[in-house]
Amino acid sequence: MISGSELRKGVIIELEDKLYQVLEYQHIKMKRTALARVKLRDISAGHTIERTFQSGEKFTRVRLDSRPMQYLYNDDDLYYFMDEENYEQIPLSTSQLGDAINYLKEGMSLEVSSYKGKLVGVELPVAVELQVAETEPGFKGDTATAGNKPAKLETGITIQVPLFINTGDVIKVDTRSGEYLERAA
Repeated sequence: MISGSELRKGVIIELEDKLYQVLEYQHIKMKRTALARVKLRDISAGHTIERTFQSGEKFTRVRLDSRPMQYLYNDDDLYYFMDEENYEQIPLSTSQLGDAINYLKEGMSLEVSSYKGKLVGVELPVAVELQVAETEPGFKGDTATAGNKPAKLETGITIQVPLFINTGDVIKVDTRSGEYLERAA
């Protein structure tokens, strides 16, 4: 058990039979009591909520099990992963993966999290390399600081990239923010 005053960024708790990860934590002192204002992300559904708790309120702290898996392919709404230890194939739905589907490439290795034997999601690497599938052409004289343009990547996501990036280039993308980092070597 963990109290409201012990909540910190990154901690996972069970609340109303759902798993939530603390995204932001703010301790508020009042005359007679102390409150904890937290921003929580529902691990299975992906949406965020804001709640205020008494600092003495108790929560069940959750520890997720994770194991290495390889992304194989998707079939409609299901994405198939292979356990790298026993080669078992496991499907995850779009709702379980959330925004992670924008960064999945066939053959990619990542960590799949589970709680009490039930798969709850994936942990992406901080940056992934993706190929630019479609973007407007760059022009001579374009520099890295001149501006940005939209680019559709091989996974279907569209992000803003510098003007010198062309169709076919491989770039690094931050999976936390969805922003362009650099051109891959």
